[in-house]
Amino acid sequence: MHLTGSQIVIECLKEQGVDTVFGYPGGAILNVYDELYKHKDEIRHILTSHEQGAAHAADGYARATGKVGVCLATSGPGATNLVTGIATAYMDSIPVVAITCNVGVSLLGKDSFQEIDIAGVTMPITKHNYIVKDVNNLADTIRKAFVIAKEGRPGPVLIDIPKDVTANKAEFTPKAPKEVKPSEDICEEDLEKAVQMIKGSKKPYIFVGGGAVLAGASKELYEFVKKVDAPVTDSLMGKGAFPGTNPLYTGMLGMHGTKASNYGVSECDLLIVAGARFSDRVTGNAKKFAKNAKILQFDVDAAEMNKNILITEGVVGDLKVVLEKMNERLEQQDHKAWVEQIMSYKEKYPMTYHPDVLSGPFVVEEIYRQTNGEAIISTEVGQHQMWAAQYYKYTEPRTLLTSGGLGTMGYGLGASLGAKVGRPEKTVVNIAGDGCFRMNMNEIATATRHNIPVIQVVINNHVLGMVRQWQNLFYGQRYSATVLNDAVDFVKLAEAMGAEGIRVATQEEFKKAFADALKSGHPVVIDCQIDSDDKVWPMVAPGAPINEAFDEKDLEAKKAE
Repeated sequence: MHLTGSQIVIECLKEQGVDTVFGYPGGAILNVYDELYKHKDEIRHILTSHEQGAAHAADGYARATGKVGVCLATSGPGATNLVTGIATAYMDSIPVVAITCNVGVSLLGKDSFQEIDIAGVTMPITKHNYIVKDVNNLADTIRKAFVIAKEGRPGPVLIDIPKDVTANKAEFTPKAPKEVKPSEDICEEDLEKAVQMIKGSKKPYIFVGGGAVLAGASKELYEFVKKVDAPVTDSLMGKGAFPGTNPLYTGMLGMHGTKASNYGVSECDLLIVAGARFSDRVTGNAKKFAKNAKILQFDVDAAEMNKNILITEGVVGDLKVVLEKMNERLEQQDHKAWVEQIMSYKEKYPMTYHPDVLSGPFVVEEIYRQTNGEAIISTEVGQHQMWAAQYYKYTEPRTLLTSGGLGTMGYGLGASLGAKVGRPEKTVVNIAGDGCFRMNMNEIATATRHNIPVIQVVINNHVLGMVRQWQNLFYGQRYSATVLNDAVDFVKLAEAMGAEGIRVATQEEFKKAFADALKSGHPVVIDCQIDSDDKVWPMVAPGAPINEAFDEKDLEAKKAE
């Protein structure tokens, strides 16, 4: 077949099984959009309100479905508007292919209208990127991009195509997509060392990260936990890989982790790390992290070994494969006394909040109750994000979509749209703070334009809550640029964009509003008025070891001394 570049783009997307793309048109990408119009029955295009929303939607689609998310943007500002979304996907290892178009080849490097070197801009935040200057290379490049996005440690890939390349013609031969399978090649010696470390441990703890979700390793992880007979903690990104309702689960680890997890990891003699990268928010003071333990790390990326924390032994490989091989080799272990000790910490240090007022924790727990723990939850970044991690029990992977590495305010709403499009049978709720909601609330217009029935819950404390919490605890209560107490009305904004808006100020009002939203079948924004000084507890002060976690009672006791 003799096809134009834009026809090749569409044929390659169809070849890869892409059914949905998110984007925003413009001059340089017009040929591709013209071709997309002719194939609208095969590939659905979601027109977002901003290119950043398209990048986040592609990311949310990828996280929720496990498939590669695809976003499109034109040259110049269209392409640069994708950057934050690409960086978000990069930090959390999410497979996204971003396709941008640029000025013609002869105009590159001449500061032409809407020209930007987007490959240069995104080089540090992509797994790989391409500028395709010859139409004969286009099909192979797109195919390679999908493979790179998926294989090993996933991540975003950018393809930049000059406009004349989308118009030029080349011979196109259809190809079945290359199957990306994890390598079975794991070092036997490393596996044997890992088995011996586990056998020699009296107090093991298992720490689960986002790699367990990405590898689809939940079943193998569950069997491994039973065999090792150890308590389990997770990172923000690891939520749902191991069920949050399981008795062995002790809650999240790190700055806003549970005391049970933070104390337990500080006392264990072996920390088994499954697909986690030792983020600074998890480790606190790295020199004092798990100081009584040997550390055994399983990770697909050898670069993560000894990067942030010095480990004792490591096994490099796809986590699903590593755990399968470990389960074959490992005999049943028994750590009854150790498990009982950690369970006593769970009882002694439960998560608590003020029971009688509308608060972030109450809202999250009520969402959990009304959705039977079966919703997909996306979040923005800040206090509400931590409450969503602490108080919703995730029992399946790919059900918490949140910006863990980059911490992107404005991520969640776009991600929720991508998730709902990718998994329409699921209830999808985006939990935001008012500061984050302001960042990309224009995507409510996208939800109404395409009738994507997401529920947007705004935890509205009229401040930048997490920054204010730091100012309150560590900056002498100097609230510099964190008060948002103005005349913005989210209910009117929701209605102006075609959605339903509901304001609530009590627990009963929220219960009814959320129940109504679940039944509505259209986009709903619920504005939840909470106190400006509600805080996320427990907390570890920046730079402190994680076993120095403190909560509201500890703070009051310290003040009373």
